[in-house]
Amino acid sequence: MKKILTIVLSVLFVCSLTGLSFAEDLKIDGSTTVLPIAQKAAEVFMKKNPSAKIFVSGSGSGTGIKALIDGTTNIATSSRQAKDKEIAAAKKKGVSLIDHKVALDGIVPVVHPSMKIDNITLEQLRDIYNGKIKSWKELGGPDRPISSVSRDTSSGTYEVWEEKILKGDKVRANALLVASNGQAVQTVAKNKFAIGYIGIGYVDKTIKVLKVNGKSASASSVRDGSWPIARHLFMYTNGKPTGVIAKFIDFMFSKEGQKIVNEVKYVSIR
Repeated sequence: MKKILTIVLSVLFVCSLTGLSFAEDLKIDGSTTVLPIAQKAAEVFMKKNPSAKIFVSGSGSGTGIKALIDGTTNIATSSRQAKDKEIAAAKKKGVSLIDHKVALDGIVPVVHPSMKIDNITLEQLRDIYNGKIKSWKELGGPDRPISSVSRDTSSGTYEVWEEKILKGDKVRANALLVASNGQAVQTVAKNKFAIGYIGIGYVDKTIKVLKVNGKSASASSVRDGSWPIARHLFMYTNGKPTGVIAKFIDFMFSKEGQKIVNEVKYVSIR
């Protein structure tokens, strides 16, 4: 019995040294759109639950879902629904992808603040990004080429844009691809003739949001579906969550969690 007790105590001591003690470690990875929500929620959650340690990163929706399937993250954040091939890949590894709709978002087209255009149509956005419209002059702007800023293909934001705007067309070959919403904002803010698209939570004073079909993006237009490029934001778990994972998901749906969604400029689902 003394030997067994000694072994148990040794294991607990080693675990404490490596950070694997009774602290509740939680890894969250995925969408850069959901990243501000996850970061703020993790910060507040850890203050309320001192034993919890949450590590948050944003490597893209597709990468996050793959990490969940591979078992290297506990929660995958995504700005799109999981694809059929991802669900199939998960099943092969005994993983059941369960989605939790934690927020709403509107993808908004943005330009440099100096651009003298305030409204654009869905058709014009499509023709800008497929390459049919090449100059701002065709839209009533200056006689200068349009610099199109798009997201890489691992981005959930790109996939929603592809579905709702491009509708099967390919992005023009000379579009500048960026890895995150933040990079899209920075790129458009530095180029007077650029256009990009971002999650509504990343809007700041360095860029200008365009109306689409005469409609302004707002919490109400996103929630009632009248904003044409609206979507849910997800947190995925492997099966029904338990333990600290369940606590965190429950926190996201709580009044405090939904307040955080609004604080970081997204749209609460409640």
